[in-house]
Amino acid sequence: MATQAEKANAFRALHHRKEAFIIPNPWDIGTARMLERLGFEALATTSMGFALSNGRLDNTMGREAVLAHCSALTAATPLPVSADLENGFGDAPETVAETIRLAAKAGLVGGSIEDSTGRSESPIYEPGKAADRVRAAAEAASALPFPFTLTARAENYLHGRADLKDTIRRLQSYQQAGANVLYAPGLTTKEEIAEVVRSVDRPVNVLMGLRGVFLTQAQLSALGVRRISVGSGLYRVAHATLLRAAREMKDAGTFTAMANEPIYGSDIGKLLS
Repeated sequence: MATQAEKANAFRALHHRKEAFIIPNPWDIGTARMLERLGFEALATTSMGFALSNGRLDNTMGREAVLAHCSALTAATPLPVSADLENGFGDAPETVAETIRLAAKAGLVGGSIEDSTGRSESPIYEPGKAADRVRAAAEAASALPFPFTLTARAENYLHGRADLKDTIRRLQSYQQAGANVLYAPGLTTKEEIAEVVRSVDRPVNVLMGLRGVFLTQAQLSALGVRRISVGSGLYRVAHATLLRAAREMKDAGTFTAMANEPIYGSDIGKLLS
């Protein structure tokens, strides 16, 4: 098993390849191990997938539960794991810094901090406060004995604020505050993505799996993207299948949705053996 420092160095190096790498998002130990054995090189948690798998809504699990989940995943796989750390679990920069330190103790080698407040009346932190929070996270990360990869997220597009100029200004300020990777989830066009990549000097993560967006890994690489994540996408696919099968059983009393799916001892069993 690689040390945390070795995983951290390997994870950081992935961001400096010429081609974008895909970092899929498991929501439990089983999915983490399956993705590892399919050949992915790093994993990222999904706050929504984790919350929904516990019968809760996104951003309601709390720091203690999220970090316990992260600790379980890092112990279950030899791959580098980066975490969706939501907004750092508090408004104050000091709280965000403490979240980074606790994330490192949980075995993580990276994590993202959002500029969303969790409050519907004012969903995005004002720019100065948002940058201060990233700066505190970056300072905490730089004090660790390994290169913790800090991702700063600009959440405008996920809150109905499709303002590319403001999003870019925010990402630029997060870069100046010390973020290692920049991320604006919700971008959907080549033009938006290319403009973000041109506007910053850090690796850019792009979210795929959005409805109606069909860009490929090769296309995103050509735009200069360095990392591709899917958020809750795999969870949504898995549970959409579950719902279809369950509704068929309940409404029709038939079981055809499951007839051609892998059973334990075949595809899934081989991945977990």
